[in-house]
Order: sequence, then C-alpha cells, then structure tokens
Amino acid sequence: MAAHTVIAISELHPNFSHPKVVGIIIGKTDVKSFPDRKNASVDRFTFGFTIKDSPDFFINVTAWGNDRYITGLTNSFSIGDCVTIENALISTKDPEKGDRFSPATPSHYRLLVTEAHSLVSLCADMDTTDRLLPLIHLPVKDSTDFYPLGDIVANGQKLDGSVINILAAVKLIGETKQFTTSDGRKGQRLEVKLFDDSVSSFPLVCWDREAIQLMQTLIPKETLLFIADAKISFDSFRSSMVATVNSRSIITVNPDTKEASLLFSYAKEVSESGALDQDETPEDVPVESITDVYTVRQLKQKAQENPEVFFGITFSFISKLDLDSSVSKVIRTRCSRCKFLVSVDMLSCTNQLCPGRDQVFSTTTGFDLLVDLSDHTGTLQACYLRSPVAEKTLGCTTEEFISLTDDERTAMKWRLLLERCKIYVKILPSTKIKTGVRGTILACSLAHPGEVKQHMSALLQH
Repeated sequence: MAAHTVIAISELHPNFSHPKVVGIIIGKTDVKSFPDRKNASVDRFTFGFTIKDSPDFFINVTAWGNDRYITGLTNSFSIGDCVTIENALISTKDPEKGDRFSPATPSHYRLLVTEAHSLVSLCADMDTTDRLLPLIHLPVKDSTDFYPLGDIVANGQKLDGSVINILAAVKLIGETKQFTTSDGRKGQRLEVKLFDDSVSSFPLVCWDREAIQLMQTLIPKETLLFIADAKISFDSFRSSMVATVNSRSIITVNPDTKEASLLFSYAKEVSESGALDQDETPEDVPVESITDVYTVRQLKQKAQENPEVFFGITFSFISKLDLDSSVSKVIRTRCSRCKFLVSVDMLSCTNQLCPGRDQVFSTTTGFDLLVDLSDHTGTLQACYLRSPVAEKTLGCTTEEFISLTDDERTAMKWRLLLERCKIYVKILPSTKIKTGVRGTILACSLAHPGEVKQHMSALLQH
C-alpha cells in the first residue's frame, strides 16, 4: 500500500503496511506511566485518543514511548483537532486487556503509535479539515439512546454502577480541586452541574485532566453535552445519584441532533427567565448583619477572585434607572413558586421544572428593574432592583406607579439618579452579563452625609 494513500477507518486491516489515516480527535485520555517489563527501573508512558473520519466510523489509538516523546505528543493536539497518523501498527482489539478501558468503537481494530515507527501530525489539508470538523458534533451513540436526568433520579440506586448515555445542558462549572493521594500521586477533580427539562441540577464529576480542560472551555447555560458511557453511581454523602466521566466516555459538545435542538430551545428559554438561578442562589442574609463596605471596583475584584456569593455595602450613585420605559419593562409577573417570567393571562407556569406544576397556579407582580451603580472607581452594571425593595426605594407601589403620567415617572427617576445612596448588595459571579458580576439590591436609601464622610476617610486611610 503506497505511503501517501489515506485509508478510511472502515477499511483498515492488519495486513496493511505503512497505513496513513486522517481523522478528527473526539476523545483523549491523560498520560499514564508503568514500569518497563524488561527494565523495572525505567518507566514507559502511554495515553490514548479516539479519531473519527466519517459519521459511523471511529477508532482508538494508543501511543507508547518515553516521557519526552509522550509528553510532547500529547501536548501537540487536543480534542477537536484533525490529525494525520502515519505508519501506526494495526492490531485486533482485545476486550480482555486494555481495550475494555477504552471507548467502544465500531472498528475491530486499534492503532498503536510509537516514536520509532509512527508519525502523528496536525492535518495540513484544509479541505480535509473542513470535511472532518462537523463530525465533532455527531454523538458516537444513537442520538435517541440516552437517559433523561429525571429517569436517572427516578431509578435511583437501581442504576448504581451502570454505564449509560446522557443528553443534558451545562448549568454550572465548578472550580477544579487539586489533591494529593496517600501514596503521593497528584490528582484533580471538577464537578459540573447539568440540567434538562426534567431535573434542574444534576452532578457530573470529572477526574481526568483532558476532560476537565474540555469542560473549562464550555459556556454554562449555552452548551449541551451528549455523554456516551458515563458511569452512574450512588453518592452516599449527599444521598443522590452522580454521573462520572471515565476512560470509556466520549463527550460530544453541542450535538447536531433533533433531540439536542429541542433541549437547546428549552435551555435558552429557562436560562433567560432566571428560573435556573433560584436553586443555586443562597438565601439572603438580614440587612443589619451586613457590615463590610466596598467601592464598586472592590466588589468587582472580589467577585473575580471568589466565585462564591457575598454581601456588602456600597456608597454609590444610581447612574441608570429606566423608569420612563414602557410599564412592561418596569413591572413584570412571575410564577410565585419558581420565579419564571410569565404573562398575566397565563393559566399555568410554562417552566417544566417548576415545583408547583401540579398545584394551583399563582403569580406575583412587582417591580423588576436593572439599574447601574457608580462611584469614583467605576460602574456595576445591570443590578437587580425588585419588589419589595423597589417599592421602598421608589416610595410607591406598582399600582401607584401604573397610574403616574410619563412626566411624573421621569420626575421620580431624576429624584433618585445621581444621588449618593447607601446600598446593600448581594454579589453573585455570573456568565450571563459581560461584567461577569451580577448584583441584587437588598436595601437602598439616601446616604447620610456623616456616613459618606466616614466612609471616604476610611478609604483614604487604606
């Protein structure tokens, strides 16, 4: 077989010599080391990856070599890259050995790459790359073969130890936790929260560095995952089921399937409504217990350094307050149970995750404003000012506001704009707005001159 001829994965056979294969990487594992069987004082290094060259065919590749070669090779490409593999050894899969820890593939064979004989390089042909790139969005399993999160929860411990497929949206990406095992090995752990139209939050755990790096590139509430062969287990600590990415798992980001398209539409709607944030947001603390004072810049800095919710006081100006917009943008109606945005004439909540879907539908109507807070250090944009705090701040009820003329609403706006206020805020890091910080006003009143003077003196001392 000529060295320059590219062989399709579906046509590979051990009889081929000097095979050349091109594919897109759809999965990749971490580097591991083992003592050499011939020389126990020397370690051999290995890692695996999976390539795909057509909608239906993909194959596992294992690379072996010394530390320098394997480290250089694994750093040379990532999931989603297109690679050319030349002169790999084609061998028959052995389900009793290493292949049982690798992703299931339709091929009867696997490829073995070594430094002495093989060459792996990024694909330089743009036409080939353009043909292969769409394959990254095609799941490796039947697009209808997955468990909804609600079914996993409902089955509970019956699924403990099972390996299943999952289609879900990314809700939240946690922090990567580093640790050292008792025998000195370093490890890492990342937990991702998933959701679909049946469950609002479900944990997915990643231990593998390659999987963690993939997860860290995703945008919460805008990304869907089809996870082939995730392991399901019962977590006794939290008394609930957990999914784990393992060496057999293949994660397809934003799968190009009808099922994913339907879920994406739902995820977009529920995300924009704010309903997803309800169960992840800690309860507000009493205003009188909040004592820490911040400038706007300090609020932003702390939110960037610490992903946890925190509370504080800022002496700021309200620099944006759209009271003279249409009433529908100032006063909104939400489901009283899940806070999903609804219209006044609805007979039921349209949020499929609403805990009160089987109960009598009830709504609350109140002020629902986004305001900007500014001081000499900067501006905190798009802070929530909602009822009942808004009523106290504006000095009127929603009924009274509706009866005001346009001129009266504009006058109310200018009574508050550019007045120094003492504002109690809850700060929550957010991916939904460009500042990366979402603020909620818990209390707002005109600042007493003495308080402002004391505050400014404290800032000058720091």
